[in-house]
Amino acid sequence: MEARISHAVPTRIALLAAASATFGLCAPASAQTLDNKYWISAMAFYPRIDTDVRVATAAQADIGTDIDFEKDLALDHDEILPSFSGGARFGRVIVGADFYKLDRKGQIGLARDISFDGVVYPATAQVRSGFESEIYRLTVGYAFVQNSSVELGAAIGAHVTRFDMSISGQGSVGGQVGQTEVRRRDALAPLPTIGAFVTYKVAPRVELNGRFDWLSLKIDDYDGRLLNAQVGANYAVAKNLALGVAYRYVDYRLGIDKERWNGRVRYKLHGPAVLLQASF
Repeated sequence: MEARISHAVPTRIALLAAASATFGLCAPASAQTLDNKYWISAMAFYPRIDTDVRVATAAQADIGTDIDFEKDLALDHDEILPSFSGGARFGRVIVGADFYKLDRKGQIGLARDISFDGVVYPATAQVRSGFESEIYRLTVGYAFVQNSSVELGAAIGAHVTRFDMSISGQGSVGGQVGQTEVRRRDALAPLPTIGAFVTYKVAPRVELNGRFDWLSLKIDDYDGRLLNAQVGANYAVAKNLALGVAYRYVDYRLGIDKERWNGRVRYKLHGPAVLLQASF
């Protein structure tokens, strides 16, 4: 049997996120350039990934297991993720967008009993699992300091994440062992953020850049926290082309306290990246 339930952060959060993206002063897309008005970049991100999930109903909140998807379900800790960003500068106003996606699957004989969405999968059971996420970062920024060598500003923004997670295998429901049980949950979380950004040209061909986004918010049945930071350096190999390196850290937590889903998602990525950027 299969159960699929979609959960979205309440409408008020979604509206706030949309308003932040449209009207707010947000951190610019990563790896921007001071010399040009428009830029687009492609990045290869090499993160270390940690994923912890608990899914239970309110009536069975004490039964749900904290599941480490890498340790318990054999999902890879390390992946190569493509990431894309682009942006434009209109005087002191800076707009941009980021996107990256992660899709992992695993298969393992369980080392312990785990409970996910009302199904208990016993130790030694063979299970398949999946965890997919899509992350969108929409930005509009304002630079308080802006000259030929430095750009510095404060920020708010919108960080939209979609999660899709699943487990399938021989399991029991209410103590009754049945056939293969499939459980899948997805969640959409558009969250507003605040932060800061800086770009500093240290030499004619070399720019350093950094950004920081943060959120801690509780509304109704949802409790969210997000930390998204990146530092990097670009070297202009031609007038409109640069190579760069960066280090990105993302720590995302979403707690849910609803009748049909009492649990949480914690998702952490951190690691180096290389990028190619075109600007004009």
